[in-house]
Amino acid sequence: MASAKRKITLSPSRDIPFDRLVLSQANVRRVKAGVSIGELADDIARRTLLQSLNVRPQRTDEGAETGFFEIPAGGRRYRALELLVKQKRLAKDAPVPCIVQQTAGILAEEDSYAENAVREALHPLDQFRAMQAMVDKGAEVEAIAAYFMTTPAVVRQRLKLASVAPALHELYAEDEMTLDQLMAFTVSDDHERQVQTWELLAHSFNKSPAFIRSKLTENSVRAADKRVRFVSADAYVAAGGSIVRDLFEADDGGWLTDPALLDRLVSEKLAAIAERIGGEGWKWVEALVDFPYGATRRLRALGSSEVPMTEEEAAQVVALEAEADALSHKWADEPDVPEEVHARLEAIECEIGALADRPQIFDDAEVALAGAFVSIDYDGTIRVDRGFVRAEDEPAAEEEEVADAAEPSNDNEPDREAGADAGGEECDGSGADAEEDTLKPLPERIVSDLTAWRTLALQDAFAASPQAAFAAVLHALVLSIFYRTSHETCLKLSVSTVYFTNEPAGLRDCAPARSIEARHAAWREKLPTGDADLWDALLALDANEQAMLFAHCASLGVNAQAEILPKYPNGRISAHGVERRIVHSHVLARVVNLDVVAAGWRPTADGYFRGVTKARLLADVAEARGPEFAGMIDHLKKPDMAREAEKLLEDSGWVPEPMRTPALEAVGGDADAGHADAVPGTDEAVTGTEALGGEGDGDGDWDEMPVAAE
Repeated sequence: MASAKRKITLSPSRDIPFDRLVLSQANVRRVKAGVSIGELADDIARRTLLQSLNVRPQRTDEGAETGFFEIPAGGRRYRALELLVKQKRLAKDAPVPCIVQQTAGILAEEDSYAENAVREALHPLDQFRAMQAMVDKGAEVEAIAAYFMTTPAVVRQRLKLASVAPALHELYAEDEMTLDQLMAFTVSDDHERQVQTWELLAHSFNKSPAFIRSKLTENSVRAADKRVRFVSADAYVAAGGSIVRDLFEADDGGWLTDPALLDRLVSEKLAAIAERIGGEGWKWVEALVDFPYGATRRLRALGSSEVPMTEEEAAQVVALEAEADALSHKWADEPDVPEEVHARLEAIECEIGALADRPQIFDDAEVALAGAFVSIDYDGTIRVDRGFVRAEDEPAAEEEEVADAAEPSNDNEPDREAGADAGGEECDGSGADAEEDTLKPLPERIVSDLTAWRTLALQDAFAASPQAAFAAVLHALVLSIFYRTSHETCLKLSVSTVYFTNEPAGLRDCAPARSIEARHAAWREKLPTGDADLWDALLALDANEQAMLFAHCASLGVNAQAEILPKYPNGRISAHGVERRIVHSHVLARVVNLDVVAAGWRPTADGYFRGVTKARLLADVAEARGPEFAGMIDHLKKPDMAREAEKLLEDSGWVPEPMRTPALEAVGGDADAGHADAVPGTDEAVTGTEALGGEGDGDGDWDEMPVAAE
């Protein structure tokens, strides 16, 4: 009969006075790591010792016990207790719970190593749930952070992870989901949607955290959106809206989950501002979230003057500038400038800007004919464009009708001037003496003949004076751009400002549009209010200023848009005309070294990829990044594919074919293909600046051409 298996005997525990304990040289821990001794001492003082010390009796060389006990495992706890004794927070003979190791043949170093290595840290999911349990039982986030020597932000992150759907927790516990993926699901509090999103991704190649976030926020509005900045996130929340945040990634303030509520708040605030602006006396005020690019150029802009600064305001500006100079001088050589100094300099800049931005004064009679536009600028601030007269509100037509009514004509009455010119006698019967005494205006026919001859003479002299020609053309262009109804020029020349058909959303907010608008506003402010004073003002500009103004006016007539052709030709837009115009736009693009990527264009989901077919989208990705990247997204649905394509091509520098400028050497050959213009009488195609008279590639010679009157 087999004997019973021997049972093990556990080492006994006992309370040993602290002053009978000493550290053992057998402790394998040498490197300091983790919680400091001071923090551990505070934790022991709060909750007492949670783990006994592992000790062995100290013996003499002969093997006799000395009454002291060595600590091979638990040295950090001993150091913490020692610190408490030094701080008078623990008695030096206080009993300390210890496990007294009695096992023979086991080295003290083995005990030390085993206690530190043969243990398993909490799974992260258990950490999340533990912190959630503490909060559920009334513990404060800040208190938990203090207890475990971490920050409140880290505690909130753990609590957010604990709030994810339990089904996803189980997947994470079984290592079927990474921690980064679990973090991505925290941007939504809807457990059902979280699970549905993961199920959608179950057979997807792309399970990246970024893709998960994009799926969970696709029906939300980013807090960085200009509409949110306009009404403020606080106002949205106060109205009952909610915001989800990503505690693990930069999210620009989170996502607003109720777009309908946001649009209502925006509409109400815009309407209130429009009503206030209307109280200034304007005939109409139009409020728009997105103001179409170049909309004001269709209208006549009223002249205005600035409200001058008062002496107090001018003195305030001087004082603010002096304060800014003093602060800048004081901290110019300091490596670390306090935040309050930066804040004060920014505040001074804002105050000076507010004082320098003077209100405009308009003529009351013209205000009654004109209106204003209220819109949201790209940065969320309110934008008010005042003083624009619509064509139907122009008073000119009424004045002409009144003039015609005041001078009725009789078609049956013979033309006195024409009769006199034909040799007939005057109807009033006056003789030759009476005609000699009365000097009448020249007959219209004579005036017409004489001025026709003078026109040819003026044209001939005009051609011999390039400087005068440049000034006159500049004068005509500025009149057509800035003074719509003016007739102060004899040149039959103007710029047909380009207005885009099917204008894409947000076009006014793009970088080139903002640059053009700023330049246009700067010139409008610099030019005289009345068109009659324009000629002298232009001559007062230096050659460089004239050239820059000339280029600005001419640029507004550049049209490189491939319009959507009408279903039924109307004679105004033809495929051939659009094609030739696009070809010439390439010529200009090469001259100015156009780079649409440097100008700020990017292939986005909303701006490009959602508008093309799947096949085109995949071909674009393959062209920009390679076929393997296209294969990563070819199984996705169209909206998801568009979002992923935007991320893949974000910094690729790729642009679609309509935005590219063909290289000069690639343009040529068949003129009918729209690549070059054939020069009459030759068999060669001339392109680019060669057609303009340059040599070689032409680009270098173009910069040497005179551009301004001197």
